Amino acid sequence: MNPTLYFLRSSEQRIATDMLKYAYRLDETSKSIEEVQELEIFSKFYGLSSKDLGLYALSEHNIAGAAWIRLLKEENNTIGFVNEATAVLTIGVKPEFRGKGIATAMLEQLLLEAGALFEQVSVSVLNNEIALSFFKKFGFVEVENSQKISPIDESEVITMLKQISKERVVRPSDGYDPRKWMD
Repeated sequence: MNPTLYFLRSSEQRIATDMLKYAYRLDETSKSIEEVQELEIFSKFYGLSSKDLGLYALSEHNIAGAAWIRLLKEENNTIGFVNEATAVLTIGVKPEFRGKGIATAMLEQLLLEAGALFEQVSVSVLNNEIALSFFKKFGFVEVENSQKISPIDESEVITMLKQISKERVVRPSDGYDPRKWMD
């Protein structure tokens, strides 16, 4: 299944807010986003900063997932925070679309785009082999002594970090000349 990816714009902040429940496993608990104030910083005013970067996936004409990164401040005291120069990643996929490569497609594209803005990206993940191995295959490494307790269900989470190489982003439309469409 190849999802169609779209950039997440500021006018689509609602997508980021809705996807928080899947990114932080609220769909597996009885908690709502409103009950976990710590999560608000990950989507509030998304897109109003030039350092907000995200995308969402459409599959079968439905929003299947979203992934976005933002620069946060130390005073936000959030899980996954490393420093004020490191963007924090949030990624979520609806349960019915999991296991179909959507998270992989989103993360590959987002990391490619992030290279134009950031030198590194961090993420907070469950401290279990499935989550850790998923992010390790993208080059994320565990940050020493970063274990924290999730505000969602008190499970252990760990922060991972990825160095991003500064490469020019090449898109399929680059070099396109509409005058030559018949050639």
